[in-house]
Amino acid sequence: MADNANLSTPAASDNQTQASSRAQSAASSFKSTSSNLPSTDTPATSTTVTETGTSQEEAEEWEPPKDGQVKTPITKPMKGCKPAPAKPLTSEEQTKYATVLAQVSQWETLPSTEKKNAPQAPVQDHERMWLTRDCLLRYLRATKWNTANAIKRLQSTLTWRREYGADTFTSDYISPENETGKQVIQGYDVEGRPCLYLNPAKQNTKMSDRQIHHLCYMLDRTVDMMPPGQESACLLINFKGAASGNVPSVGQARTVLTILQTHSPERLGKALIGELPWYVNTFFKLISAFIDPVTKEKMKFNEDMKQYVPAAQLWKAYQGGELNFEYDHAAYWPALAAETDKRRSAYRERWEKAGKRIGESEEYLRGGACPPLAEVERKVSGEKNPVGEKDADLATAGVAKMTV
Repeated sequence: MADNANLSTPAASDNQTQASSRAQSAASSFKSTSSNLPSTDTPATSTTVTETGTSQEEAEEWEPPKDGQVKTPITKPMKGCKPAPAKPLTSEEQTKYATVLAQVSQWETLPSTEKKNAPQAPVQDHERMWLTRDCLLRYLRATKWNTANAIKRLQSTLTWRREYGADTFTSDYISPENETGKQVIQGYDVEGRPCLYLNPAKQNTKMSDRQIHHLCYMLDRTVDMMPPGQESACLLINFKGAASGNVPSVGQARTVLTILQTHSPERLGKALIGELPWYVNTFFKLISAFIDPVTKEKMKFNEDMKQYVPAAQLWKAYQGGELNFEYDHAAYWPALAAETDKRRSAYRERWEKAGKRIGESEEYLRGGACPPLAEVERKVSGEKNPVGEKDADLATAGVAKMTV
């Protein structure tokens, strides 16, 4: 049906108009409203926000260890490496966002699998927490602002994560896949995106489901490492030394593209691909038809990586990098698990403290200067006391009963 369906009664329509106006005001106020809540001092980046809105950690310059060797994940970008400012939403985009928020705020159950007529299961807290303001906007952008398609894809991803078990993969389960360092999260690019290195030459296991689980797990951990205000990652792939047997099959590649393009839309900021032998060029030609045009624009082949990643945080194994890092599984793997566990705990603590709301801001959840949703609503509406959790979600959306 059309994006702008009618409510059933004139009174309901009046309520919708008033609440929708409030929703749009709240949607446009996230970046301009300053938070008066006390700092939590818990790590999403282990930050404390200063009076200027800059975190204590952001204010400190990153420096390599004095002995020159890095053994564990870098936890922050270099000073000055920040995300580009978000483009303000238009009035039409704010209305479409409000429509999607209204619908997902009413979800009480979702299918357990992607099979037809699959049984329903209650929506869990971690799934509500995943439905952030930024997440809904990513799916809207990925669907060219078609609200019905965005809602359909959001449900599809949550159902896929349930069936695939994406939220159940543990560090111990994935550990054997990464003993050689074939995937490494290390450093940040010039826009503060965490860098995920893929090293096909270090393949150490036979083709299996766990190989794909490994990538899914590392993509989620890369998201954990994002600083406030950043929502995309930088992917670096170096085929130096990779034998033809190390190149994924077309079937595996299609599965990976589904995870990236369908279930992680708008998460890829850059893909830097280097040192391609002839058989890898052939491989990319084979899978080219399955790559979204927007994704293709983000792929850079055999370019100077220092254009995109500061040399000080670019691994020496890659073009022009100065970062003295050698993968040691015994040191790196537990450190990555500890850092990302800490960040996820802080992220969830903030979400719970702010009322466990669907549509919460990821910048706030990561410890940035953006205020939580409830505070934005109070500032916009002038109310002194927050309304109930679910009622607030629906009031903010302004189109709770809208059919899309």
